[in-house]
Amino acid sequence: MSEARNYLKHIAVLAFPVATHGPPLLSLVRRLSASASYAKFSFFSTKESNSKLFSEEDGLENIKPYNVNDGLPENYSFAGNLDEVMDYFFKATPGNFKQAMEVAVEEVGKDFTCIISDAFLWFAADLARESHITWVPLWTSGSRSLLLVLETDLVHQKMRSIINEPEDRTIDILPGFSELRISDIPKELFTDVKESQFSAMLCKMGLALPQAAAVASNSFEELDPDAVNLFKSRLPKFLHIGPFVLTSPDPFTSDPHGCLEWLDKQKHESVVYISFGSVITLPPQELAELVEALKECKLPFLWSFRGNPKEELPEEFLERTKEKGKVVSWTPQLRVLRHKAIGVFVTHCGWNSVLDSVAGCVPVICRPFFGDQTVNSRTIEAVWGTGLEIEGGRITKGGLMKALSLIMSTDEGNKMRKKLQHLQGLALDAVRSSGSSTKSFETLVEVVAK
Repeated sequence: MSEARNYLKHIAVLAFPVATHGPPLLSLVRRLSASASYAKFSFFSTKESNSKLFSEEDGLENIKPYNVNDGLPENYSFAGNLDEVMDYFFKATPGNFKQAMEVAVEEVGKDFTCIISDAFLWFAADLARESHITWVPLWTSGSRSLLLVLETDLVHQKMRSIINEPEDRTIDILPGFSELRISDIPKELFTDVKESQFSAMLCKMGLALPQAAAVASNSFEELDPDAVNLFKSRLPKFLHIGPFVLTSPDPFTSDPHGCLEWLDKQKHESVVYISFGSVITLPPQELAELVEALKECKLPFLWSFRGNPKEELPEEFLERTKEKGKVVSWTPQLRVLRHKAIGVFVTHCGWNSVLDSVAGCVPVICRPFFGDQTVNSRTIEAVWGTGLEIEGGRITKGGLMKALSLIMSTDEGNKMRKKLQHLQGLALDAVRSSGSSTKSFETLVEVVAK
């Protein structure tokens, strides 16, 4: 049965349900729906992902979630292997999306006029072409990592020419990329696509993106002018419409563990904030080293710990640090990083966290793990000068103590904060009514509404 209201446009939104890809896509759709009340947005993701993204109190009249099959076997238990989860998911695609999309068309009473998807879902290009409609993918990470994907053949060529060189040697792949080292190139770019679902996905995405009517990005032009110039010849309609933390901040951020109240009691720029995102679990040895560093360090700390702190951290550590530290299972990260008490951010360098650090003007200590995180980390340290990668690329007690001391106790930390203030100012200018991101968003609305 079709819905009572007649919409002029019906837009399918295809989400990638792994890690932190869903929230930026929904953030974009919320913003588009406010500018295009004449359009119905049918949002497709897995049941688990949708349950985290949507609540009954949302009141989103022209956005409706639909569940797609995740492809996982019954009683499947996630053991930390993302490649395995993606393998199951992609084996179910695109059939799982097609099935749910047919239900939405019947309910709304209108065929789709446009497909918006996470850029990882390369098959959305085929679905759009089959229906003779527009495809607009959203790239949720930074510009530099996408340029490397688009130039995979060049990356392979360069890597073959320096195959026996040390990993810390710089590799000049593209103009403005001279600071990139061999070790910073995401391993997924030169892993055999037959061996890695993630590598295969990136390869297919790189081939599909030039077919898009436009590619939207959760960033802003002024953050990386070199990358903007390179996109002009590769993806002419590459639209920087972020950062989303400023254009459309999450309206439902609560603070169930009282983090902000605790921060109110701390001194200005004195607190170490630690978070490695919602997917990464620290290797046991690094977790032990981090615990030892925090015990010895005199600085107060707030740790967003993935899991149950009381069950997974030493009781002796929690007892010994209870006066100066707070360990919780979740924090309202952007609000935390904008608090005047935060002095440094220890992070995995996922793109959302990178943008949060810019919005909050907080220097970072980088411990990247996979994907775009190595490129983000190197950009932070060597291009922007707003943080540093932990010594040796792994957390050790000595390495973390050294990094904390450099940022919190020397003039280097102040220099980083000044650079962050400059980047924050550029971000704020970009999202103003006449700013570059606002103009790009207006162009995106025109593309989606065609």
